[in-house]
Amino acid sequence: MTDRSLELDDTALVDNPTARVPVALCLDTSGSMDGDPIAELNEGIHHLHASIYGDELARYAAEIAVVTFGSGGVQTHRDFAQATPAPEYHLDAGGLTPMGEAVNRALDLLDARKEAYKATGVDYYQPWLVLMTDGHPTDDVGEAAGRVSALAQARRLTVFPIGIGEDADLDTLARFSPKRPPLRLRGLAFDRFFEWLSRSVQQVSASLPGEEVPLDVDGLRGWGTL
Repeated sequence: MTDRSLELDDTALVDNPTARVPVALCLDTSGSMDGDPIAELNEGIHHLHASIYGDELARYAAEIAVVTFGSGGVQTHRDFAQATPAPEYHLDAGGLTPMGEAVNRALDLLDARKEAYKATGVDYYQPWLVLMTDGHPTDDVGEAAGRVSALAQARRLTVFPIGIGEDADLDTLARFSPKRPPLRLRGLAFDRFFEWLSRSVQQVSASLPGEEVPLDVDGLRGWGTL
């Protein structure tokens, strides 16, 4: 990111001092996601953007970042910014599964965004990390898992580890989430998951920073299994 874009981001924070809900999506786009899975994932993300944008509170509070691991290696498709009516990016499938590098990238983006919040006096809710994969990592995830686990234990990060399909490595996903076991997506229910996620973001946006917001457990059962 250039100095110019950082300057523009800070200006946006000053112009809109609403408390933020930062949501980092860390998504598997490796070769095994080709075909229907990547198509459904793109549709689900489109639903997330449209749903958040359509909510008067969440539109100004939620900020979404998107990091992928697979096609093109680790890519930042979107740094933290408010939702748009439709995503300005499209995900393609291919390559390996460098999950550890991708999670570290997402955490680095989050650290930078939190510094921008503090510099401009903007309050923020506990950040969220959504980690989705359909297989096994092809790099070392030790450092990334340690960073995420420490933040979650300190109540400085909420983690949603999601396994896609029967081959997803739930044991590795569990290393990132000391408080919440991984969930396995039923079929290709990306639209159900992102609908649940957008509702949850809207609930948080309507609360006060630091206030406990209970998750919609019944909604979880609609798209995932423990």
